[in-house]
Amino acid sequence: MLRSRKTFLTLLIAGCTYLNAVAQRTEVLLDEGWKFSKGNFTNAAQTGFNDARWENVSVPHDWAISGPFDKEIDKQVTAITQNGETRPSEKTGRTGALPYIGEGWYRKKLNIPVLKPGQKVLLQIDGAMSEPRVYLNGKLVGQWNYGYNYFYIDLSHEVKPGQNQLAIQLRNMAKSSRWYPGAGLYRNVHLIIKEENSIDQWGITVTTPVVNKEFAKLNIKTKISGENVRLVTQILDGSGKQVAIDTAKTIFGNEADQNIKLSHPNLWSPESPYLYTSVSSVYEGNVLRDVVKTRFGVRSISYLAGKGFSLNGEVRKFKGVCLHHDLGPLGAAINIAALKRQLTILKEMGCDAIRSSHNMPSPEQLQLCDEMGFMFLAESFDEWAKAKVENGYHLYFNTDAEKDIVNLVRATKNHPCIVMWSSGNEVPDQFGAEGVKRAKWLQEIFHREDPTRPVTVGMDQVKATMQSGFGALLDVPGLNYRLHLYGDAFKAFPQGFILGSETASTVSSRGIYKFPVVKGFDKQYSDFQSSSYDLEYCSWSNLPDDDFVMQDDKPWVIGEFVWTGFDYLGEPTPYDTSWPSRSSYFGISDLAGLPKDRYYLYRSRWNKDKPTLHILPHWNWEGREGQTTPVFVYTSYGSAELFLNGKSLGIRKKDQSSAQNRYRLMWMDVKYEPGTLKVVALDSNGKPVAEEQVLTAGKPDQIVLTADRKEITADGKDLSYVTVSVVDKNGNVCPTANNQLNFEVKGAGKFKAVCNGDATSLESFVKPTMKLFSGKLVVLLQADKKGGPAQLKVTGKSLKGGSLEVLCKPEN
Repeated sequence: MLRSRKTFLTLLIAGCTYLNAVAQRTEVLLDEGWKFSKGNFTNAAQTGFNDARWENVSVPHDWAISGPFDKEIDKQVTAITQNGETRPSEKTGRTGALPYIGEGWYRKKLNIPVLKPGQKVLLQIDGAMSEPRVYLNGKLVGQWNYGYNYFYIDLSHEVKPGQNQLAIQLRNMAKSSRWYPGAGLYRNVHLIIKEENSIDQWGITVTTPVVNKEFAKLNIKTKISGENVRLVTQILDGSGKQVAIDTAKTIFGNEADQNIKLSHPNLWSPESPYLYTSVSSVYEGNVLRDVVKTRFGVRSISYLAGKGFSLNGEVRKFKGVCLHHDLGPLGAAINIAALKRQLTILKEMGCDAIRSSHNMPSPEQLQLCDEMGFMFLAESFDEWAKAKVENGYHLYFNTDAEKDIVNLVRATKNHPCIVMWSSGNEVPDQFGAEGVKRAKWLQEIFHREDPTRPVTVGMDQVKATMQSGFGALLDVPGLNYRLHLYGDAFKAFPQGFILGSETASTVSSRGIYKFPVVKGFDKQYSDFQSSSYDLEYCSWSNLPDDDFVMQDDKPWVIGEFVWTGFDYLGEPTPYDTSWPSRSSYFGISDLAGLPKDRYYLYRSRWNKDKPTLHILPHWNWEGREGQTTPVFVYTSYGSAELFLNGKSLGIRKKDQSSAQNRYRLMWMDVKYEPGTLKVVALDSNGKPVAEEQVLTAGKPDQIVLTADRKEITADGKDLSYVTVSVVDKNGNVCPTANNQLNFEVKGAGKFKAVCNGDATSLESFVKPTMKLFSGKLVVLLQADKKGGPAQLKVTGKSLKGGSLEVLCKPEN
């Protein structure tokens, strides 16, 4: 059966005399009742195919995330030119070492009501990895190639009343990605039934060409199918109150063009993400035929030489991060609770911008960025016509690039969070005249579809783009790293500003510290971990502090997007030749979403609303007594005093002597002794204003659980993320504990997944057991649909168990 999420029935239009009737548009989320199997099935599209033994799944679904991890999966012998490699070497874990390669099939029965003459039936797929081929009742009815794109198929002439058989075939080739791409119907699938006289799919475009405090001019273009129809557009404020209404004077061709005045508008910004709703109603005579609701924000953007980027007339710099699309232990399968948790963590850090790297974002991610207040750089491709990987997007570029961009823009253009498009990332096409032509062609497609936003490319071959004119033609020149070339690029490019489209690529493992503490690149250790002193980076990148200097000292640098906000599956640099490394070390937070030390370095600079005071490393160093163990403090305060067991180790002040001393407080000569390490922050007058401490913990004694949310929705999808740690008998966190723990959920929920953030762990995300890493891990508890309390119990050998209750509340 179909489950309706959005059914628009009647709409009362205040102040109008139009007779209301039933609006014939129904949108159904096809999330349940799917059958799935991996493999090549000759007749799986046919109605009579026997799928009784196939797995029952709900969508979104990632078939590969359950594993197992395997070194041989997608093992690639290659030289990664983006990293400056000249000789091929064996890469393991580059795409996550998870079984995404191969063919998979999804089947679902659709019960279609008897349609009225002229009614339309559309199937919209928000993303399918990859090369989806869609069959209805045994017939191929549509297909797409790019796994990250949204597309829809008109099924109007193919469906029949009653039961229909939908089948979707997917294929993932080896050597098709540079990171874990996921597998399956990993985003939502929708069925839309509407009248022939109706608004076209993605047919509404809302822009705000005039914005000031007194009024805003809204321009709303609406594409409509049908003749002798009337369009009424209502504007609702954030509380649902009508603040404007307009009836289109004419519909020229199939498009209405309305200009609506909005008095004293609330402007959208990261600090105040105010959203309005446009309600578009189509009438035939006095009969209401269609209703579409579109959320939008009122805001202005500009990019000007000598001034940089402005939002609503105020100059600001992007405090952004890059995000891959996977959600750690959930894989690529979209989940709103998981996305919201990510954004909540970033918001607390002071982040205000996201770059979707290197793919088209999900509708849910954009919706949350609208609501929570994040500016968005929406990226399209990682490859153009020249290959990075053998079976990458270059196979489809010449035939598909335009239609992929068209769908990206038309499906997402009304999101106020999007302030820039990106047509590519580090494409090998940066060299030569052909690359310049491709960059111009792609940019013009974006301009044609959306004249209101600029276009960038993440460029790593900066010298080549200066020579060829590639960088000069872009609306926004984006530099990936290459800080030493910022000045040259600024002089060479005519735009008058530079964007740090990808910055830092500092590497670290949460809670792991290496000695001696020295700055260096491409450092490797026998345990395949990177030091959380945050002084290690890649040969082609740099430390966060180096970017901070550029952001603070160069007004023509308009902001940065750090690589990356969270660790992600695959691309385990600098250990991409070292099994069992299978996920990245770049994240400011780890794969489980637990902040690394580096999180507080960014927070100390980005979060202007709350002070930051963070001390590292932990203070459990048995065997290092008397040895030099440097102490760093990341803080928004300008100076602090450090104490070890009550003895002052001196005051440190931020200064200009080096990039690190400018943004960190460092005591490099501390000799370890067990006890209490305390830092006291000082104000500008030298007075104590805050303090933090770390203690030497004893043996692990008890399990402690902390949930990000203790009330979740009983919709079968919502998640509570429970951080599990171990403390000693005095309640002190044990930062080096690696105990094996077991998890059990009873009541109105189930165990969904677990992750400890260790890039070398080969334990399954979906089995209810895992080792702690640096004293912590995270368990995902998922609500069922019954509602009521769900209990999570965590046990471990020789430890006092922990338990926690989460209330799963029925949907309203």
